Amino acid sequence: TKQTMGKENEKVVVLDFWASPYAMRTKIALREKGVEFETEQEDLWNKSELLLKSNPVHKKVPVLIHGGKPVSESLIQVQYIDETWTDAASFLPSDPQARANARFWADFAEKTISFQGGRKIWGNNKGEEQEKGKKEFLDSLKVLEAELGDKSYFGGETFGYVDIALVPFYSWFYALEKCGDFSVEAECPKIVAWGKRCVERDSVAASLPESEKVYQQVLKLRQIFGVE
Repeated sequence: TKQTMGKENEKVVVLDFWASPYAMRTKIALREKGVEFETEQEDLWNKSELLLKSNPVHKKVPVLIHGGKPVSESLIQVQYIDETWTDAASFLPSDPQARANARFWADFAEKTISFQGGRKIWGNNKGEEQEKGKKEFLDSLKVLEAELGDKSYFGGETFGYVDIALVPFYSWFYALEKCGDFSVEAECPKIVAWGKRCVERDSVAASLPESEKVYQQVLKLRQIFGVE
């Protein structure tokens, strides 16, 4: 077919850092579409020339390099992947209203469940700042949980855009719980059940690191940032 001759078959590389929830989104999206790709691990304290050249504005992972051309920002990458590899099902529903709704919730997850938000929990020790961080994190998760309701995934029966946006943070829950001394499951049981359901998918299982490994990384970060 004409399509196989096209852009879809050009080389795909992800500039990656294994513990980055944002990079996990991109890898899940590629795996959902059955795209073969290579990852290049970045040292975030000593960034490669390729990273600085590919993402000169933010200088952050992930960068998706497809056919030698870079795409920055994880949610933009997920949309790009969706629009480029169209043989597999779209991450977004076909109905414009449902599609707008999915974009709204992915945007909400992006703004409220973030690495920076998590840092308020692991980057502080048992004080007022940490309590504030925990409250903000759990309040946002509860809003997402209410939207999820009794559905299997955010889009209903289909794993899609909002799930891809949010599920990487599931791999960070354990580290946040250990540092903040709380239980996500006690507060948001449906979100945890959803996370477990997502991890049964090969695309997610292959993209999310072990929770314990993330926790060890967070302990290293605490040392770097001088959290006693």
